[in-house]
Order: sequence, then structure tokens, then C-alpha cells
Amino acid sequence: MPSKPTKAERAAEQAAALPLKDGAEPAAVGPSLLAWYDRHRRRLPWRAAPGEAADPYRVWLSEIMLQQTTVATVADYFQRFLARWPTVADLAAADLDAVLTEWAGLGYYARARNLHACARAVVETQGGRFPADEAALRALPGVGAYTAAAIAAIAFDRRAVVLDGNIERVTARLFAVETPLPEAKALLYALTDRITPAARAGDFAQAAMDLGAGVCTPRKPRCMLCPLVDLCAGRAVAERLPAKAPKKRKPTRRGAAFWIERPDGAVLLRRRPESGLLGGMMEAPSTDWREGPPPAGPADLAAELAAALADAPVRLDRAVEVGLVRHTFTHFHLELTVLRAQIGAEHEAADAPPDACRWVAPDRLDGVALPTVMRKVAERALGAFD
Repeated sequence: MPSKPTKAERAAEQAAALPLKDGAEPAAVGPSLLAWYDRHRRRLPWRAAPGEAADPYRVWLSEIMLQQTTVATVADYFQRFLARWPTVADLAAADLDAVLTEWAGLGYYARARNLHACARAVVETQGGRFPADEAALRALPGVGAYTAAAIAAIAFDRRAVVLDGNIERVTARLFAVETPLPEAKALLYALTDRITPAARAGDFAQAAMDLGAGVCTPRKPRCMLCPLVDLCAGRAVAERLPAKAPKKRKPTRRGAAFWIERPDGAVLLRRRPESGLLGGMMEAPSTDWREGPPPAGPADLAAELAAALADAPVRLDRAVEVGLVRHTFTHFHLELTVLRAQIGAEHEAADAPPDACRWVAPDRLDGVALPTVMRKVAERALGAFD
């Protein structure tokens, strides 16, 4: 009995049956797109100039930062990281707390921990040089299939199939792919494989990214400026491609965050566990974040406050509510009630904070690895003191 075809094999078979406009050859995409790129390529701080060899460290650093994050947001972070740690060896030798602090505000903090671990792995197992092979790249911490392909293609000019959100959109429109994402990912990969040239694969990937960012945009694509307009089978319906499955409703979780001051103004902060959400980052100590309805009235509010005080990181007789902070993560919304409390010099925690906690002066908060949600808590609490 013949073996059942794999998902990739089925996708490749389906891709081979999808035509471009007027039956154009997929091989025509590369030259047209690369000619356009040579005239219109974006200038980005991590991108090598024409004729220059790409720096694998810069390519890797930018690709990790760009995961789930916009180019506009990443640019400043990239420049700061590069100024502070110019080489992968410098980053490997850095203290993890320093890396997390520099990353604060960029989100998806597991990336920062993996970034540091990957730098150390490159130094310890690769002699300080990134491997050019996709399989070897995927073996590094935090480097998945997409990132490995991007590094191999852009940094080492290897033929690799690079598929980010922009390229998915360009490919879906080129071939008029009606299958919604994420179901269509395997098909879009197979189609991108069909149009990726053997030469200049890295430039081709960056060209497709630039095309998706500036011309083949999610809304109101500028088709008349597109170098692939005469090849595009989906031009007439471009704005509704790629189709996407309906998003699941995000639940709301709630909790309380404590802004606890001692007499000299220092604030109690706590390091979150290394694994899990916001792992290794600092926080205003908070209760567990649980799903549930908001308080329905004064009695519920009083009960919620009493329960929160029981979960405080140190013994507190009272706390004052100073506001509400809202933040959205990938899979849920969060609402944190900010509770301000002050302890006296005689309090047992004034000199000996609990495990994983430390006192930080308010003017030193910028040097602490506070994630965005906790910076919101700090702003709410400090604003309440004015």
C-alpha cells in the first residue's frame, strides 16, 4: 500500500496546479521583483548596502526583534543593542538582566532570553560564527524555521524559502489563494518555493517584504505601482486576500498590582519566574491573573480588596486603590487594579524584602527590566502621587 502523502507533499501538489495571471511562468516573478528592488529597496539599519556582504549578527538580531513587531518599533531598539553589544561575543558576555532591561517595552520577552542564550550558544559551540546551514541554525535557541531561512538567505545567500506576513500576502494575491490563514500556510510556503530564485534568494525575500510593506499593503494596495501586476492572478480581489479565519474572542483576566513604598521612597519590585509569561522580568508584585467578571458593587469591591491584601507580598494593614491599568497580550486582555501602600521603617520587609523582591528608588526605574504593562502600573501609581 502506498504511503499517505505528507502535508508538505499535498501542498506542493496543490501549488503546482495554481496558475499566475494568463498562465505566466513562476520563474518570471524573481527577475521582475529583483529589478524593482534594486531601484526601490528600503534603507534599514540592519540591511547591508548594495554590493556589501550582510553581517549575520545584524541579520539575526533584527529578525528576532522583528518577530510580531513592526519595523518602526524595532529600529531604535536595534540601534541601542548594536551600540551596547556590537558583536555576538559582546552580547554573549552580557548579563541577562542588562539584556532584559534593554529589551523592556519591546514585548514577547521570551525572545530576549532566547536571544541571550543563542548568543552564548554561537560563541560556545560555533566559535563565535553563525552557521550558514538552515538545519544548524534551527538548532540554536530561539531560531525557528522562518528565522533560520531568513538568516541563511539574507546573511549567507543560500537558497531558502522565507515566508513572513508580508510575503504571505504577496504570494496569496499573486496566485489568488482563497484558502484562509492559518490553514493556507503550507500552500503559501510551497508557492513561495516555486517563485524563489536560485540566485539572490536573500534579496528576493527582502524585496517581497518591501513590496508587502509599501505596495501590496493589507488595505488599499497600490497595484498600479506593483512590478508584478501583470503576473497577479488575484489583483481583482487583492484587498480581501489573504483570507483569514475568524479570530477567537480574547478573554479578560483581572488582578491587583501593589505599589509598595517604604519611608525613603523606594518601591518594592519582584522578579517573575524565569519561565512563562514575562519570564525573568521585574514587576510591581501582583496577585494571580484570573478570568472572571468585574466586581458588581461595593460589597464585591470590599471582598476583592480583602482578598488582594491577603495575597500581598508583604504584610499590609491597608492599601488605597489609585487606578486601573489595561493591557492586551497575545491571547488575553488584562485589567490590573493598582493598590498603593506604605510601610514604616519598623516593617520587617523594610530591610529584608521577600524572596525575588528588591527595593528600587523611583528615579532608578528606567534601569530595571520592567515590561510595558508594569511601566503602565508605575505611571499610574506615580501619577497618583502628584
